[in-house]
Amino acid sequence: MCCADAAGVRSASLGLLLLASGCGGMADDLFPSGADRTPPVVAGSIGPAAGQLAPDFTLPDVAGGTVSLHAALASADGAVLYFTMWCPICDAHMSDMRARAIPAYPGVRFFAVDYVSGSAAAARAAQVASGWDVPGFTVLADTDAAVERFYSAPMKVVVVGRDGVIRLNGEYTLPRLQAALEGLP
Repeated sequence: MCCADAAGVRSASLGLLLLASGCGGMADDLFPSGADRTPPVVAGSIGPAAGQLAPDFTLPDVAGGTVSLHAALASADGAVLYFTMWCPICDAHMSDMRARAIPAYPGVRFFAVDYVSGSAAAARAAQVASGWDVPGFTVLADTDAAVERFYSAPMKVVVVGRDGVIRLNGEYTLPRLQAALEGLP
């Protein structure tokens, strides 16, 4: 390395050091922790996190009706919302739920929430084209992806108890889903 290059590296390093030291106590923001990213959950508040209350929503289903979350919960132990875009990963997750979770939790309603198709008719076409014209999931069309955006849930699973409290909002694994379903009141 020539002298000019070494001087440039030293100048850049010095500049970064000065920038970081002049941030007045914000240097820890260079290394954020989980506490920096996730605000605490306030019990009884409405929000997308586990422990918060799920807001009600009504979405069209692919059979021509509509489904309200709170109405579905009135006659069930809980609800599982799986946000699908009918990809191979979604297919694997939904197949696993259909084979192992749906039979084990008959009092829970399982919903596949299509947030990409844009209409109930297009969601129905995607359902059929993907081979999901089978019992197990009620397919809902999140036509403007508002419910998916609220939960920040592409290809995620959300579990809501009969009491409206969210028990899980995260990546799908069968053990995590089972733990959330076992904890339903």
